[in-house]
Amino acid sequence: MTRDLSRLLRPQSIAVIGGGAWCAQIIKQSRRMNFAGRIDVVHPRGEIIEGVQAVPELGALDHAPDAVFVGVNRHATIEVVAALAAMGAGGAVCFASGFSEAAAEDETGSDLQAALVAAAGDMPVLGPNCYGFINALDGALLWPDQHGCVAVDKGVAILTQSSNIAINLSLQQRGLPIAYVVACGNMAQTSQAQIATELLDDPRVTAIGLHIEGFGDLAAWHELAHKAKRKGVPLVALKVGKSDQAQQAAVSHTASLAGSDAGAKALLARLGIGRVSDLPTFLETLKLLHMVGPLDAPTLSSISCSGGEASLAADTAVGSGMTFPALLPEQRHDLAAALGPMVALGNPLDYHTYIWRDAEKMASAWLPMAAEHIGLTLIIVDYPHTDPVDWVCATEAALAVRAQSGRPVAMVATLSELMPPDIAITLMEGGVVPMCGLTEAIAAAAVAATMGAPDTAAVLVPGSDRIAELVDEGTAKAALAQYCVPVPKGGLVADIDALPTQAAQLVGPLVLKVTGLAHKSEAGGVKLGVSPEDVVTAAQSMPKGGYLLEEMVQGAVAELLVGVLRDPAHGFVLTLGAGGVLTELWQDTASVLVPASAHSVETALRSLRIWPLIEGYRGKPAANLDAIVAAVMGVQDYIVANADRVSEVEINPLMCTPDVAIAVDALVREA
Repeated sequence: MTRDLSRLLRPQSIAVIGGGAWCAQIIKQSRRMNFAGRIDVVHPRGEIIEGVQAVPELGALDHAPDAVFVGVNRHATIEVVAALAAMGAGGAVCFASGFSEAAAEDETGSDLQAALVAAAGDMPVLGPNCYGFINALDGALLWPDQHGCVAVDKGVAILTQSSNIAINLSLQQRGLPIAYVVACGNMAQTSQAQIATELLDDPRVTAIGLHIEGFGDLAAWHELAHKAKRKGVPLVALKVGKSDQAQQAAVSHTASLAGSDAGAKALLARLGIGRVSDLPTFLETLKLLHMVGPLDAPTLSSISCSGGEASLAADTAVGSGMTFPALLPEQRHDLAAALGPMVALGNPLDYHTYIWRDAEKMASAWLPMAAEHIGLTLIIVDYPHTDPVDWVCATEAALAVRAQSGRPVAMVATLSELMPPDIAITLMEGGVVPMCGLTEAIAAAAVAATMGAPDTAAVLVPGSDRIAELVDEGTAKAALAQYCVPVPKGGLVADIDALPTQAAQLVGPLVLKVTGLAHKSEAGGVKLGVSPEDVVTAAQSMPKGGYLLEEMVQGAVAELLVGVLRDPAHGFVLTLGAGGVLTELWQDTASVLVPASAHSVETALRSLRIWPLIEGYRGKPAANLDAIVAAVMGVQDYIVANADRVSEVEINPLMCTPDVAIAVDALVREA
């Protein structure tokens, strides 16, 4: 059900249910930010709270309030919410705790949460166990604690399940204009994705940051991503937590390598949502996107008056996906004219201090670095907190470079405390991004430069969780072969006496395997290079059981892992990586979600460290890329056709030759 959250998040009237310091803060803070609407208080004793005469009961209100802060105990909360829904209120923030988050200690918690959702009906509810929200655009603060927000005309929205993290982020002093802070709480009724989707309808929101503990309804995230793309509002996520469900009873290499975080990473990439790994980078990325939006190239220029800082910038970018392109001839010409023969020209650029204190000359020297092919120009300046007057020239020069180039420009303090708030404001007014921390600045640029469009196809959602069993390899290969996954010629043999008959139909050398083992090599259940006449002798030295006898694939230039794991939190995770003996040794994998396009599969393959072997390394022949992609797409087709019962598929290795790609070992678990 889609509920209208507009009255709740952008209210013209507020009501507070309850008393005490928490509820008093709602009135005090909304007034402090010049909320223009009506504020009412409901309290059974009819007290005067922050100058507002309370009414003793909801029925005494002469209107249905838009946004209500419910600051009473959990049992009373359910009664109040039911009454609010009946009178047509716009929505409620449920502050009380003791619901599903406390189910481990109080078994009634989950039942109370279900009762709360039922009581709300069609009325939107945030929480429970929720601080509420700050709307710094309209001065509406259903927020009972401290915060650092100030009134803004436009800015970013931040959503998190953690009220404490919300408080800390609001107290940032990095110059980031925050339009909304929403603490989502238990999300009993209204999810994080639904709240963010509503905020996209406010044209004053420039970017949205999401601190995510879990995704929940994947369809809601798909809707959010596409609406954000249409609106031109970038999304950034700090994803924390791991889902244990995806690894329970996993028997394959894929399970240990993919895990739930790989699913989360693949989902965010599929949705076009940038991902960061820490709170400082979260804030800096939002700031960069607020100021200039996504970058048009993964390229950087660095300008500093220190060789040490130039080296630091270059080293910091290693592994980030961002590069410092070599100077073009026209850049060299203009830099030489501005700096003379005493400066070694390069990118990163150490311009020394010959031109310091001359803002016009500084701007002339810096301007060539902000070229059209550069995604973001970093001007590294740390402002001293002792006497920053001598650094005014740097501020003026940076503003001039931005104005003259029209390109994204950031003033970067290597230490966050050396970017004074007043300087940050001045820079932002002139279109220069004030960034706190060199590491954070480059990480933010990497996110802003790689934000793709969301995939049009929805994620394949797994069916209900059921106990899955291991399918024997011969049966697994036969099933995959029906979906055009090439497998070796061979067959299942029930006992050792039947091996010679099967061997006579094959061309050696052969591979002999004992069936029913998940990791055959470790158990001595595999023999390679067996001649047809020696199959019985080979079998006698192996564990007893049924056998799979196949022709041995030769001439492989690369061995790949192709696996799919059912992840209840994110969908089916398709993992590609180095296979064979390199699987655990290299930990070289890339994951996408099913369904994935052939282009996405190829892109994932090209990201692997083993890719040079696939394309032909040091004069060796290349593998047949089309055959590899076709085999992977065949595995995916099998998953799509059997999504209601398959839990896991792994091919390891997929032998890749110049002509074919053959699944020589296959594992399948199905319900």
